[in-house]
Amino acid sequence: MNIHPVTLSRRNVRLEPLTVEHVPDLSVAGADESIWKNMLFGMVTSEEKMYAWVEEMLTREMSGTDLPFAVIHLESGRAIGATRYMNINVQHRTLEIGGTWYGVKYQRTTVDVECKYLLLKHAFEALGCIRVQFETDIRNTPSQRAIERLGATREGVLRNHMIRWDGTYRDSIYYSIIESEWPDVKARLRSLLDR
Repeated sequence: MNIHPVTLSRRNVRLEPLTVEHVPDLSVAGADESIWKNMLFGMVTSEEKMYAWVEEMLTREMSGTDLPFAVIHLESGRAIGATRYMNINVQHRTLEIGGTWYGVKYQRTTVDVECKYLLLKHAFEALGCIRVQFETDIRNTPSQRAIERLGATREGVLRNHMIRWDGTYRDSIYYSIIESEWPDVKARLRSLLDR
């Protein structure tokens, strides 16, 4: 696996390497507190907090564990959210897609399916992954439904897996797609996107 910054695009979105130049757009997109309630970052609802968040993501990229992307909405030309490869394990050719968030206007639209399609296609076809996993907070049922809609297999729950930003304990649900499943998942996603 040769993990390095890359730009991926399709009809409605472009995933490009996250930089501090995205902070103004991301601050606008992330202003609604509802975006952050099930995330581990706390309330990233100001430009100052967004700058700190982007710096944290870039630090993780430098350590080799994460590869963050800004989600650019092609029609508006603006960054409307972010996503990333995380928990990258080159030796075992696995990674996780996560830390994904979008401005409220773009939630429950084709944006998420298109982003996941691009990330999965790159992971399996360019990086040679044998497994891509997803994890979400047990309280985040919209995220669970979105992951299941992709065709990922629910694997189980890790109890008291993390401590949320508000001090409560988080149970995490894990899902995965493995390389032998990718052709069917790819066909499913293309069908959803071509509707």
